[in-house]
Amino acid sequence: MPYADLSQTRLYYVIDGPESAPVVVLSNSLGTSADMWARQIPALTQHFRVLRYDTRGHGASSVPEGEYTFDQLSGDVVELLNTLDIPRAHFCGLSMGGTTGLALALAHPDRVGKLVLCNTGARLGTEASWQTRIDTVRQTGLNNMAAGIVDRWLTPAFRTREPGLTQVLIDILRRTNDTGYIGNCAALRDADLRAQMSEIVAPTLVIAGTHDVAATPAEGQAIHQAIAGSAYVEFDVSHLSNWEAADDFNRTVVEFLLKE
Repeated sequence: MPYADLSQTRLYYVIDGPESAPVVVLSNSLGTSADMWARQIPALTQHFRVLRYDTRGHGASSVPEGEYTFDQLSGDVVELLNTLDIPRAHFCGLSMGGTTGLALALAHPDRVGKLVLCNTGARLGTEASWQTRIDTVRQTGLNNMAAGIVDRWLTPAFRTREPGLTQVLIDILRRTNDTGYIGNCAALRDADLRAQMSEIVAPTLVIAGTHDVAATPAEGQAIHQAIAGSAYVEFDVSHLSNWEAADDFNRTVVEFLLKE
């Protein structure tokens, strides 16, 4: 498997698509992995070279001890791009991956082409809610929490219609390392980028889910209003818009990235 040994962690990554095409980086949500983008790969690779990676503490990437920050998470992306000799790339992240994209576009604007922010916010949750999540994972373990968490990610209608795809997400979450999950929860607990949103210069698309309680449409709208010239799209889904509305999601993202 391909790994990049960075200054603070080891990242697993996978690349699909034509070598000569523009690069799009996909960044996973909390508790998932690069596998969460499987439904996007056939559509995106028709036009782009797609780089997926497991965020530190997730999937096949290493699990550094302690709490993480979005300076570290966005820095991991820059180091990964450097390792692969990619000077600039489009970036698409969902939930925690979206916050990583915000931090990346703020700290390293020269490395970001276009920015797609999905089901995310500049300030997700509260310090208290994330600390409660951390304490619960320590006491209970993700394996016992996975089904309940996925219930929040998908609408009841989708879970009924697609029990197999729902189970795939539960299994991905069950395999996530508790220590890595907690480290990333700490990054979300401490992150508040609301005051900096207007500094983002990358052409930006914001995607929200009407029924998303983890990253509400209001939080997506706040990003849209803060970033000049950004576009906003809302799907009739919950938190994982790329999973629940894959066809609409793929079409919207491809059209945005291809638009001159």
